[in-house]
Parts: sequence; C-alpha cells; structure tokens
Amino acid sequence: MSSASSAPSRLEPNSPYARDIRRHLHPFTNAALHQENGPHIFVRGEGIHVFDEGGKRYIEGLSGLWCTSLGFSEKRLADAARRQLETLPFYHNFAHKAVSPAIELADYLVGRAPVPMSKVFFTSSGSEANDTQIKLAWYYNNVLDRPNKKKIIARRGAYHGITVGAGCLTGLAYAHNGFDTPIAQILHTDCPHAYHHAHPGETEEAFAARLASNLEALIEREGPDTVAAFIAEPFLGAGGVIPPPKGYFERIQPILAKHDILFIVDEVISGFYRTGRMFATETYGLKPDLITLAKALSSGYQPIGAVMLSEKIYQAVVEGSRRYGIFGTGFTYTGHPVPSAVALETQRVYDERDIGAHVRFVIPRFQKRLAALADRPLVGEVRTAGLIGGIELVADRKTRTNFDPARKVGAWTMNKAAEHGLIVRALINDTIALCPPLIITEPQIDEMFDRLERALDDAAKAFAGG
Repeated sequence: MSSASSAPSRLEPNSPYARDIRRHLHPFTNAALHQENGPHIFVRGEGIHVFDEGGKRYIEGLSGLWCTSLGFSEKRLADAARRQLETLPFYHNFAHKAVSPAIELADYLVGRAPVPMSKVFFTSSGSEANDTQIKLAWYYNNVLDRPNKKKIIARRGAYHGITVGAGCLTGLAYAHNGFDTPIAQILHTDCPHAYHHAHPGETEEAFAARLASNLEALIEREGPDTVAAFIAEPFLGAGGVIPPPKGYFERIQPILAKHDILFIVDEVISGFYRTGRMFATETYGLKPDLITLAKALSSGYQPIGAVMLSEKIYQAVVEGSRRYGIFGTGFTYTGHPVPSAVALETQRVYDERDIGAHVRFVIPRFQKRLAALADRPLVGEVRTAGLIGGIELVADRKTRTNFDPARKVGAWTMNKAAEHGLIVRALINDTIALCPPLIITEPQIDEMFDRLERALDDAAKAFAGG
C-alpha cells in the first residue's frame, strides 16, 4: 500500500521513500514487492486517526496492530514516558535489583487478574512472553521430575508470536515457511472455526464436542505423561477473528485438568477491554495457569509484554532456584522502567475513564453495523468477539468456497479501503479485520463502516462471479 499524495518526494534518491527501499527490511512484508512499490509512510496520529506524509487522514481501523487502544495522541502516556526518561531512563531487574514502575505494574496486574495469579514476568513483546511460557512449562515439569512431559499443544489457525518458540506455537503457514519450524515438541490440534470445519448439519455444540474429543485423542496418542501445556487465544485474532464455538472451552478445560496439562491463555489481543471485560478470560469463563499479555497493556505506546504466573508455577520457580541456581531466563529490557511507567499510566487511564463501560456502550453499534454486512455480495461470514470483527470474503457463498489466494481479494479490498480513508488488515482466507481503538465513538463507528462498505462495493464489482 502506498500513498500517491507523497509521490513527488519519491523521485529524490535520498528521500525517506528511497532510503527505506535501500536500507530497511520490513516485518511481515513481501520483500520482492516492496522493492518495486516502496513504503507508505505515516508521520503523525490524532485520536483514532493517522496521517501519512502527504497529509491524508485515515481512520486506523486495526489500532495499528491490534494495540493502540487509547488512540494515537494520549498525552498522559507521552508525559509518563517523559517523566520516567528524565528520572531513570534505564535500569535492569537482574540479580535482585528492581525499579519502581515494574513493581507498581506487577502489583496492579496481580490485583486485577481474572483468576488468582501470583507473579508477573515482564518482556518486550507478546512473542517474547509466549517464548517464556514454553520455557516455564518445561521448567515446571523438570522441577516436578517429569522430564518427558514437554510437548505443547496449540491450534491450527492460532497466532502466538513469531520468535522461534512462539512462531512454533503459531498455527499459520507463513510463520513456518522457510524457517524450519515448528520443532517436534510443538503439536497442533483443530482450528475451532465452524464455518469451514463443521460437518454438514453439525451444531456448534456438536462441533465443539468433536474438537474436544479430537484433542483428548491427540493427548492419548502422544501420551498424557508427555504433554505439558495447551495454549489458546480466547478468540483467534490474526487467524481470522474467530470466537470459540459454543461449549468449546467448557469441554476443553476438564480434559486439561484430567491429564494434568497446564492451560496457557494468550490475551495479547483480547486483553484490556477488547471484549468489554478487562480480560477475555472473564468473558469466556477460563481458568488458566498462565496468562500472556502485551499490546493494549501500554496502548502500544511502548514495547512491553507480560506473563502472569499462578502460585503453583511460581513455587516451581522457587524450588528450581534451589536446585539449579538462578532462574536463568529474562532480557535486558525485562521490566524496563519506561515501558513499565507507560503501561501503568495506561491502566490508570482505563480505570479513571471507565474505558470498559465505554466499550460496552459502543459494542452494540459496532456489532449492528458489522452484522449488516452479512448479506452483501462476496461476504461469506461476519464474526465478532466484542469491539473486534472479521469479514470473510468468499468466491461462493453457498458452498463457502474461498477465492484462489493468488487473486489476493482481501489485500485488494484492504487497499481500496485505504483509498477511502480507512486502514484495515487482510488476514487468512481474505478476511478483513477490524479492531478500532477502544476510544472510538458511535459516530466514528458509523463513519468507519461507511468507508468499509464503499471498499466492499468496489470489491463486489471487481470480483463479481467469483
């Protein structure tokens, strides 16, 4: 995606555009296409809007990357960063040392945890946090003298990050292609997407029961004494915005308990009021042993992630320290004072402005406008799990047949939305994702959907006939 409004500057060999092509390797970007098309450069933000270098204003319909919950101009977060930078710009948390913002943030998060938790371990991203979850599951079972109980089960279609460990957990092909992952100790079970994977005539409840049965069969085949943990997002995010089928977690959790398998809940996208509750763990009645946090933890203003540990996991860490010496994991920036201060201020803003109540107020408008898209040409299914939605575009609505991926219908529609002043994201199966900042108002929701509808109209004309 590129901005025509900034085209003249691209002719200059030392323009930001040219230097980006020459020097900058982008994440999650087709490098071959980038050499030809170059970047779309953004220069500032205001509320739910961002502005490119040509001055064009866009509604940021995905909160950046599912993270900028308080919008792009929350002065309190900038001030929190500045105060901390002027006071103690960096210090570490190794070898019994500590910084006040990390202490305060850990205490706050444990106090607000959706289920009893004991400690918080900080990282710089959700990927690092889920890498740490793998290590904790292995460490826990080593301390309990169960050296073979090391396999971790994730789900096809799930996204848990992109480092080597977290990328192994991710159940999407792009995380593995060319990278020699996943490793043997990471297994994947069914994607919980009834639209594509339920049998004809199968109810949601029956579909959920079948998936739970398949999970238990996988555990039995591998041997329960070899399976350490099961990790799940409350709803699939980057895998298509897919809420769980009815009865899914109610059937999954007893199986995990039966076989003494840790339950890791990845709240990187769902956490901090996206569903209207502070944690989707509450929304779906989950009882995890470990929780992963990131993104809206700091409204994306600073890079920070977190692992919340239950008491039994923490006690294993204590016992492991007696056995092995220091708890030998962590990062230079674990508990960095600046991201911690910004994340703590983010939580204060959520509380003081009752962001949860605001989200619960606007969700009905968002979901009403989303549901109205269901009968449009090309739209196979609309999905939602709060103030988040997915619109899957299909070649044949009756047979639920997706377009040939080579046609890039989702990406085409995403680019059309940008022409209309709306940034969305195209996901797997030509799903258009919406995840606006939590501060969005009802009139802004209407404006966002009006722009999206224009892009869908364009797509219907361009791809009529499948």
